[in-house]
Amino acid sequence: MTKILFVCLGNICRSPMAEAVFQTEVQAQGLDWQVDSAATSSWEVGNPAHPGTRELLAQKGIASDKLVSRQVTRDDFEQFDWIIGMDHQNVADLLKRAPENCQDKIRAYLSVVPELQDAEIPDPYYTGDFEETYRLIQTGLPYWLTVIREHE
Repeated sequence: MTKILFVCLGNICRSPMAEAVFQTEVQAQGLDWQVDSAATSSWEVGNPAHPGTRELLAQKGIASDKLVSRQVTRDDFEQFDWIIGMDHQNVADLLKRAPENCQDKIRAYLSVVPELQDAEIPDPYYTGDFEETYRLIQTGLPYWLTVIREHE
């Protein structure tokens, strides 16, 4: 089973949105993948997804009731095959924490999108633009599906 972890700062906006979007697609395609999300910080641990994330996902018909913030653990680096940060700071924080033998698992979300390789997914906690976050996650989705399948 392929295991994918999406990571952002608080695990209430971007990474749980990515988790929910990917989980919906994984189920639709019948893929044997485990999808989860986590935070680099402990600020929001135990909290549900941000109301903006929950509202947007509900509008798209995507469940968000099981999204609860948690912080990345050392075990995550060993257990997950793909650890995908939503922005460059998330990736830098993950690389600082990851054991050396797990650093090649860490990638930036938009790094697989040819025209957006150096771009980041802005944090809607600060921008208020949950639609933009959703649009960028959807933009990367088919690229990630292809990249991950190629490595199975």
